[in-house]
Amino acid sequence: MGAGAAGMSRASQEQRPLRVEREAAPGVAVVTLDRPERLNAIDLGLAEELAAVWRSLRGDDSVRAVVLTGSGTRAFCTGIDRDTRVPQPASPYSQDDPLLTVGPKANDLWKPVIAAVEGMACGGAFYLLGEAEFVIAGASAAFFDPHTAYGMVSAYEAALMAQRMPYGEVARMVLTGTAERMSARRAHQIGLVSQVTEDGGAVAAAVELAAVVAGYPTEAVQGTVRALWAAHQTARDHAFALAPHLVALGNLPGERQAELFAGRERGAFRTR
Repeated sequence: MGAGAAGMSRASQEQRPLRVEREAAPGVAVVTLDRPERLNAIDLGLAEELAAVWRSLRGDDSVRAVVLTGSGTRAFCTGIDRDTRVPQPASPYSQDDPLLTVGPKANDLWKPVIAAVEGMACGGAFYLLGEAEFVIAGASAAFFDPHTAYGMVSAYEAALMAQRMPYGEVARMVLTGTAERMSARRAHQIGLVSQVTEDGGAVAAAVELAAVVAGYPTEAVQGTVRALWAAHQTARDHAFALAPHLVALGNLPGERQAELFAGRERGAFRTR
């Protein structure tokens, strides 16, 4: 029975949708979304694990900086898993969004988080990118928000990106939906991405920078992160207060969204 229990424990660990490596560099943890077969899309299980990991890192004094990335080369994250069903209250004034708790700031983690993006980052991925201190991307990374193409309001994503990008760039991305993708080069030009590496090099570059930050007194670093966040928190909170009402009013019924998603033309987009 003991061996069997150990085997079950190993199998359970292997199937977890999130990996945490605490020895990438002194003081640095690497958190990896590990659902490459689903393009690292977030289901309810992964959402819960992300929240739990951020909260566990709050009390881990051996970790002073974090790198967040996705497994595989096709995607950093593609947002909410399309197969995930989130029961909603009947009231139009209440909307439950499981992605609201997936980011580090939502879980009171003020240790700096650097996002390392390879492949696609779209839709709900911006909940994570919007709560990272800065973003490093491989040369082939691409950013887009498909919400409007499928009859959904881009509310939280647009609000978060409006604090990272010029208004016109955010508007173009969220309104063009699936028709256009922003290249890593363009994302770097407008400030969404702080550094572009060769493909496959984003994590290494992020770990190198995280190690530098982790070498400084953590109290000063965390205080600086908190100060930066406070600079735009009021505007974010105001936008988030409106978001559920805009989503409830503007989203098409789920059946119609599914029809639009099923009828999409794969590969019918341009990259700028």
